[in-house]
Amino acid sequence: MAQRIRNMTEGSPVRLLISFALPLMAGNVFQQLYTVVDTAVVGQVVGVQALAALGAADWLNWLVISVLQGLTQGFSILMAQYFGAGDHRELSRSVGASLTLCAISAGLLLLVSQLSAYPVLRIMNTPDDIMGTALLYLRIIFAGVPVIMAYNFLAAVLRALGDSKTPLYAMIVASLVNVGLDLLFVMGFHWGVAGAAAATVIAQVFSGVYCFLCLRKVTVIKLKKGDFSLTRELTGSLLKLGTPVAMQNAIISVGGMVVQSVINRYGMLFIAGFTATNKLYGILEIAATSYGYAVTSYVGQNLGGKLLKRIKQGMRSAAIIALATSAVIAVCMLLFGKLFLGLFISGTPEQVSLSMDIAYHYLAIMSVCLPILYMLHIYRAALMGLGDTVIPMASGFAEMAMRISVALFLPLLMGQEGIFYAESGAWLGAAVLLVSFYYIRVHRLSTQKGWAERER
Repeated sequence: MAQRIRNMTEGSPVRLLISFALPLMAGNVFQQLYTVVDTAVVGQVVGVQALAALGAADWLNWLVISVLQGLTQGFSILMAQYFGAGDHRELSRSVGASLTLCAISAGLLLLVSQLSAYPVLRIMNTPDDIMGTALLYLRIIFAGVPVIMAYNFLAAVLRALGDSKTPLYAMIVASLVNVGLDLLFVMGFHWGVAGAAAATVIAQVFSGVYCFLCLRKVTVIKLKKGDFSLTRELTGSLLKLGTPVAMQNAIISVGGMVVQSVINRYGMLFIAGFTATNKLYGILEIAATSYGYAVTSYVGQNLGGKLLKRIKQGMRSAAIIALATSAVIAVCMLLFGKLFLGLFISGTPEQVSLSMDIAYHYLAIMSVCLPILYMLHIYRAALMGLGDTVIPMASGFAEMAMRISVALFLPLLMGQEGIFYAESGAWLGAAVLLVSFYYIRVHRLSTQKGWAERER
């Protein structure tokens, strides 16, 4: 295990970023594999109505999951900084306190998510013919919140130490388990969306156990009983980093839920078309999130070492790599998007044709705008690595404002065509804010003594 830990304060930024991001991308590919299999099996075996139910549940599901992901990602920033500074005792204390905070948060999220699922679906104008199915799916997924929190915490600790391979292997294990259980539960036992949800939760158990067994072998983390205590200073530092990231994700999700409530007004086939494309969203974003994790760890470790020049070099490299990657993915989706979308859509020829037209049109617009999304991830991750989680949270407000504004007002001018631009408009609003504040923050650091001239 020790050899998987990576000190990112030395060596080529390009090599470090790519070597860190590639295993994460591979892990995300496997994660998307079981998302795609979930949706494809449900869409093909159960039908277009079940596919629409998954779409109606998507944003509320993402709201809960993204909050716990935001907390763990925020907590890991402090870990990366202590690791970069070589302070292993404080690193261990931050890991222990983070674990305690994650346990408390998981309990609260479990309770709130179960209580709010039905009323929120109602507020989102979920059609009656898919309400029961969507609610059942959410009940099962939310029951697994503690398990999902555990995996995300363990993976975040490993990434903070420069280890992106263990989360990859964990995701491979989870993907294989999930695909097998999907086929068994949905196709074999005919459990429908309940089977797909149960398969996802069980798969997360396997990935969490794998990360735990690997993390036990990390020698730089030596937890003592007192490390799990929540001192005011350490708790404050962790929450200062984790809460804004969680709120940022929650805010983005609320905007998505408003958009979904507008989409729900157009009927089941329109929902199904949007759902098919949204299930490919993860594929569009695979490299972006991976580069983002790499940048956060890279910048966080170099911030701990006070290596501003390396931070600037790394960001230039990351931006070029991200733009090139987004262009390649966009071209692939424009050429082969209909083949992917066909995995999810079934029904009568008329239903398939209408849903496919909606899905591909939406996919084409998102693909063309993909470079904006990649810059959003890179610069948001850089600010978090610099210890600034407030501006990323503000970018969540910008996303929400743009997403809601476009979804509510553009259809008044363009009809249902306007709803297709809500997502790309949200990306643009957030990206402008994040890029601007990144350069402001770096300029401020360059004026501080001991930063601009230090190299390694």
